[in-house]
Amino acid sequence: MKIKILLALIFVNLMQAQKFHFPQKAVTDSLVLEKQMQGLALQVITRHQLVNRQTANKLDFLDNLFRLQMVAKDYPKSIETLSDYRSQYADHNMAGNRFIGYEFYSLAKIAENNLHIPFKNALSKVFTQKYESLTDPLKAKVKMMVDGDVNDYRKNLKKALDKQKGKDSIDYNSALALCKSYLNYKTYSGIKPQIMQLLEAKDQAKFIIETRNLQTKNGNTLAITIVRKKENPSPLPVILTNNIYAGQLDAYIGKRAASYNYVGAVVNTRGKRNSNDENNPFEYESRDLYEVIDWLSRQPWSNGKVGMMGGSYLGFSQWAAVKKLHPALKTIVPQVAVGVGIDYPAQNNIFMSYMLQWIHYVTNNKYTDEADFTNFTKWDSINTAWYKSGKSFRALDSISGKPNNIFQRWLDHPGYDQYWQKMVPYQEDFSKINIPVLTTTGYYDDDQIGALYYFKEHYKYNKNAEHYMVIGPYNHGGAQSFGFTYVNGNPIDPAARISIDDLAFSWFDYILKNGKKPEILKDKVNFQIMNTNTWKHVPDLDKVHTTSLSFYLQDRKNRGSVFDKPNHKSFTQQAVDFKDRNKKDTYYMVSKKDSIKTTNSIYFESEVLDHDLIISGNLSGFFNVSINKKDFDTNTYLYQIQPDGKSFLLSTHMARASYARDRAVRKLLEPNTIEQIPIHHSIFVSKKIEKGSKLLLLVGVNKSPNWQINYGTGKDVSDETIQDSGEPLEVRWYNDSYVEIPVYKD
Repeated sequence: MKIKILLALIFVNLMQAQKFHFPQKAVTDSLVLEKQMQGLALQVITRHQLVNRQTANKLDFLDNLFRLQMVAKDYPKSIETLSDYRSQYADHNMAGNRFIGYEFYSLAKIAENNLHIPFKNALSKVFTQKYESLTDPLKAKVKMMVDGDVNDYRKNLKKALDKQKGKDSIDYNSALALCKSYLNYKTYSGIKPQIMQLLEAKDQAKFIIETRNLQTKNGNTLAITIVRKKENPSPLPVILTNNIYAGQLDAYIGKRAASYNYVGAVVNTRGKRNSNDENNPFEYESRDLYEVIDWLSRQPWSNGKVGMMGGSYLGFSQWAAVKKLHPALKTIVPQVAVGVGIDYPAQNNIFMSYMLQWIHYVTNNKYTDEADFTNFTKWDSINTAWYKSGKSFRALDSISGKPNNIFQRWLDHPGYDQYWQKMVPYQEDFSKINIPVLTTTGYYDDDQIGALYYFKEHYKYNKNAEHYMVIGPYNHGGAQSFGFTYVNGNPIDPAARISIDDLAFSWFDYILKNGKKPEILKDKVNFQIMNTNTWKHVPDLDKVHTTSLSFYLQDRKNRGSVFDKPNHKSFTQQAVDFKDRNKKDTYYMVSKKDSIKTTNSIYFESEVLDHDLIISGNLSGFFNVSINKKDFDTNTYLYQIQPDGKSFLLSTHMARASYARDRAVRKLLEPNTIEQIPIHHSIFVSKKIEKGSKLLLLVGVNKSPNWQINYGTGKDVSDETIQDSGEPLEVRWYNDSYVEIPVYKD
């Protein structure tokens, strides 16, 4: 088997190393370039199909193939391949508008050739036919889908061509990149102005869209976009979204609500769009949204009922809005809601480097700075430069070249203190929330911890809350749109491939229009067990598992099963040198097919399971440890090693030891003393583990350019530097430590 894999890799590398003829003149002469691209694409297609047809990632294969077919001017095949791609991307035509700009171009080129009409006329003709074939919700997003940056595409094409200066040949990867850059510029420079005009005409015919400024009692300005269907003149409930990502997204969100026969209202946060106020993310929603809801409820096109929806920051905003509940707000649908101070900008009290990138994204201008945000090379180099420098985490903004007051202010609040607490309901505030709530999140959602925090706190302080939750195999994007067929490269069960948008508006119909309750909401907690193609429905989170399995930190080879409590106390020693910033990553070969990164971690492996097991819920348990410092940040990963030898990440947990018992109050550890660190706020998962699998548990220390580094002095971690590292951190992981794995049995 190893020889076959090695030979296959050698073959792929050889094929990719082979070069195609590409004359130097094509770099500087656009006419020569135009003639060369079709032939180049045809050669790349042959190589692409030969090398990648059997790839595990079929989406990437189809994505590249339809683009290459367009450059090769095989427009009928490109449309077929794009259709295949969409079917693979999502069921039920939920991705029917994905990459629709390329489809408009291909259809227009076919019509231009078949009907012998100018491209402009052909584009108008095919646009109307394709647009009218879409459902109203799909139509709502088309304008965002075709709003490509032509200038950016031109620059990228020039960069790709500049790499070929002085060369008469081009390798496979460079040729593929050149074809894609060429296609982007060719397509959008050819269609964008006309398509945007055509879409504007469609919007004007169907909707009443207006943007106005609201003045708050404190004199602040908020821009609000209202979207109504012309065919709905009677007053309707209003679906409000609070959006910091001002731009094309506003009109789309409004049109989406109108498409489901509501009034769509999208208010931008302070400092965005038409507002000249200071932009401080998260700080004003709990005050501003009460006035926005009040204004909406009194408009002639409103029937006085308001609902809210949206994901991530837009999900957080809804919890901010119910901090002081307006009578007109009848329900909220927070999707993948940011738990501000809970899972962002710090997760379990550990600040993330990404926070600075995001701050720039939403504050560099009155809309969003897409170019800066998506410059991943830039941000990776900034985070790496900080990591290599050994400077304090507070220096990250200075290293980026742009000191930032928001970044510094957030770092001033490492615990869940009043700064964060005032932004959303806190403790007894939840007892006053008596409106129905529908939460959606996913096993791969970056803000799952926040979404579950709100759900748990609501029921903790309000036993009679009408709060439903839907959680399944969705990532951050999927749990606020629809279930993608593949998540993290793995297919999700067909039963999970649902439209979250349809669910949200069915909920609004149920609450605001006395409609039927969504079928999936059979109980308060509705979760999909991966690998079973079934949903389960239970009254509370404690019922998602019926028993548990303790995984002890002991070496199975020497001390029996990891699931048996050890008879004699011992420990596994780990050392982490914070001064070493050049350490190479380490890996553990779990099988002939896969390996797992173990850098700064130790691992414990179970025996082969002799029966199926459904893991369902959050990891819990305790780590009994002693360290030679006053604090450290823990990392935990639970993997399934499947019968075929491939690994599957089930759940993760990271936390600052000094905040593990109370996220608001720091309690330092006593050096060289055994301390018990509880495992709280891990990532929820539900999956059937097949007989013949093994479980692999990694525990370790956080040391990464992506997060703060806790040197363990007991000082504010944001102020610590490599000079504070002292001797290497030594951790004794005692074998009576255990991770409690939740298990579900029917």
